[in-house]
Amino acid sequence: MSLLNNKLSQALANGTKTLALTAALFLTIGIGSSFAAPTDNGHDVVLASFHKEFHTASVIKVETGKEYTKVTFNLNNVVMFAYYSEDGDLMAVVRNILSTQLPIRLLMDLKQNHADCWITDLFEIDSNGQTVYYATLENSDMKVTLRSGNTSNWETYHKENKENNHL
Repeated sequence: MSLLNNKLSQALANGTKTLALTAALFLTIGIGSSFAAPTDNGHDVVLASFHKEFHTASVIKVETGKEYTKVTFNLNNVVMFAYYSEDGDLMAVVRNILSTQLPIRLLMDLKQNHADCWITDLFEIDSNGQTVYYATLENSDMKVTLRSGNTSNWETYHKENKENNHL
């Protein structure tokens, strides 16, 4: 009986060693591959184009959408977003801005015609050399997004009324 117990113990010990070695091998391969250089995941063309356009910028994040790749990057301590086609063509560059960075006529229009609102989102899009501004304004009753394709006036892009739930 003790001979049987010894053989069973050895078999279990050998099985445990084999299991441990197999687990170690899988962990080594898994950890090693997580530090490996990324393979071509469709970003190579986009990143090559990005580095041609923004050679001093640092890439923060790359995200692939259905019809574009979005590169979040830092240039001169400003976070921006570049949108590329699958072929690596730059479609647009977007950055959040402060109201003081708006063209003066657009800023004055906001102050005069929307004094009862606060700005919740403000950004500019540069596409093919044309700059378009978007401003989202809110007050207790409504939320409106304005768009300006020029430097002198706004047009309503989207408007929604808020439901007033008073107790």
